[in-house]
Amino acid sequence: MMILPIILATVAATVSAHLDMISPCPRYNPRGEDCPSVPSGESMDYSMSSPLGADQPLCKHTTPWPKPAASWTAGQAVTVKLAPGGATHGGGHCQFSLSYDGGKTFVVVHEVLEQCFGADQSQRDFTFQLPGNLPSSDKAVFAWTWVNAIGNREFYMNCADVSVKGSGSSYTGKEMTIANHKGYPTIPEFGGNYQTGIDLYKNAKQITVS
Repeated sequence: MMILPIILATVAATVSAHLDMISPCPRYNPRGEDCPSVPSGESMDYSMSSPLGADQPLCKHTTPWPKPAASWTAGQAVTVKLAPGGATHGGGHCQFSLSYDGGKTFVVVHEVLEQCFGADQSQRDFTFQLPGNLPSSDKAVFAWTWVNAIGNREFYMNCADVSVKGSGSSYTGKEMTIANHKGYPTIPEFGGNYQTGIDLYKNAKQITVS
C-alpha cells in the first residue's frame, strides 16, 4: 500500500537533486515559467536537473519550442532564473550563451566562473546586460551551462528558444566551453582549487555569429 508514495518521493528527490533553469523556459521543463506549448510529438522532461548524458546532443532536446520563450533586446538587462533548492556541488563554472545556428555553435554573453552560485551557494537568479551589438533573430537558442566543482564529472546544459532584437550584423565573442561530456576535455574535481579548469574558459577561441 505504500509503494506509490515511495515511488513519488523518489521521483521528486531525483527531479530536485541538481539544478535546472526555469526562466527563460527551457525545452521542455515542466516547472519552467511562461513556457510555450510542447511541440507535437514531444513531451515534458522530468529530468531537467540531471546532467547531459554522454550520448545526448547539446541542449538534449533538439526540437525547439513553437514560439520563443522570451523576447530580449540587445544592450538591455535580462534575468535568468534557476529552480530554487537543488544540490550545487560546491559551485563551479557557469556560462550563459547564445546560438544563431540552431544550437550548433554558442557564443558566450555572460559567465560566472569559480563560484557560480555565490560564496554561500544560494544564488539562483542571474541578471546581466546583453551585448549591445547582437544581431536580431526570432530563433536564437539560449543556453545555461555548468561544470560542477565537487562530485561526478558532469556537464549541465539547459536550452531555451528566445528572440533577440538587435542592430548588429554579427557578434564576436568567446565560444562556449564544453567539458565533462563525450568527446570533450574533462575538468577534474576542484579539490578546493577553484582555478581548476579555468584555462579552458579563459583561452576559449573567438567565434563570430550572425
